[in-house]
Amino acid sequence: MLFGQKINHFEFLFLIVTIIIFASSCKDEPAAGYNNFIAPSAGTSIASGNEINVKIDFAKGKKIDSVVYLLDSTRIASASDTLGIKIKTDRLKLGNHLITAKIYEGEKSDDITSNIIVLAAKAPDLYTYKVITKFPHDTSAYVEGLEYHDGFFYEGTGEKGKSDLRKVNVQTGKVLQRARLDTALFGEGITLIGNKILQLTWMDKKAFVYDKDTFKQLAEFPYSVGREGWGLTFDGQKIYTSDGSNTIYLMNKDTYQKIGSIEVFDDKGSRDNINELEYIDGKIYANVYLTNDIIIINPENGTIEGKIDLTGLFPSDYFKAGTERDNNVLNGIAYDKAGKRLFVTGKKWPYIFEIKIVKK
Repeated sequence: MLFGQKINHFEFLFLIVTIIIFASSCKDEPAAGYNNFIAPSAGTSIASGNEINVKIDFAKGKKIDSVVYLLDSTRIASASDTLGIKIKTDRLKLGNHLITAKIYEGEKSDDITSNIIVLAAKAPDLYTYKVITKFPHDTSAYVEGLEYHDGFFYEGTGEKGKSDLRKVNVQTGKVLQRARLDTALFGEGITLIGNKILQLTWMDKKAFVYDKDTFKQLAEFPYSVGREGWGLTFDGQKIYTSDGSNTIYLMNKDTYQKIGSIEVFDDKGSRDNINELEYIDGKIYANVYLTNDIIIINPENGTIEGKIDLTGLFPSDYFKAGTERDNNVLNGIAYDKAGKRLFVTGKKWPYIFEIKIVKK
């Protein structure tokens, strides 16, 4: 049964055609007053070094006086036409960048935005390893930070109730000096800065400064550079720190305040779980937590330039309980700058290995 006014066959066809024409016109032309990006679409990934074409679908029936383009809030170009621009990416940090177009029409303006994600220009070089020798290591040490300096290892260890800072004899593994953290704290990464040692805590938002020679605590300060405290390293001018994400933060060596950051990417995307750090010959070497990988990062832009696969370095069945195998993973990188020796270890491992990396 039908309700309402009846229409004849020709009136019905006319109605259908009218609806189709109206729908097509709505699809082809944007509503007056609205501008949109044709390119790049939001979240577009691009390899570093390639150009980004920026083009706008301007609102129909509007007279555009000028367009000002901004990249991450910095003005990069202006135009009095609607042809669009190109953005070079070779000098951009890897990661997310915001593109804004300020479109002027008389005294009125309209801001529209899009974003791009800059990836590494090429895949990282792949490396394996050769074991040169191994040194005994205290199996109670839940390693969070490892350093080599003047013939000794320095370790920062974790776990509540067991966290400490220690100086260790390389040949015997014997702990020569120790500063214990409060039992409520979970120790994390360390780094040497001149005659001082900086140590983080994991989720406690605290950091400590010690005298390198006496291990006397010189300072304690609130730490909020990253979401958590993970790894640390020092390049002689600035400190780098990780928080388990793909971001490495830069800190002032005197004030310990954040002064910048880089995002870590390869040619496929971001690499999270950046953990223990070591600065070696102008690059950052980083453990990737819960993996057998150490990645080599360009500190200028965050590019992963190399990946060292340490699979097989330590027996996977050494720890018998599942929780021990899951927790006691590869973590700890140290470098003897004078001797050009690279050391690696893991949490509660019985050895610190000296290795040489070999390109695949």
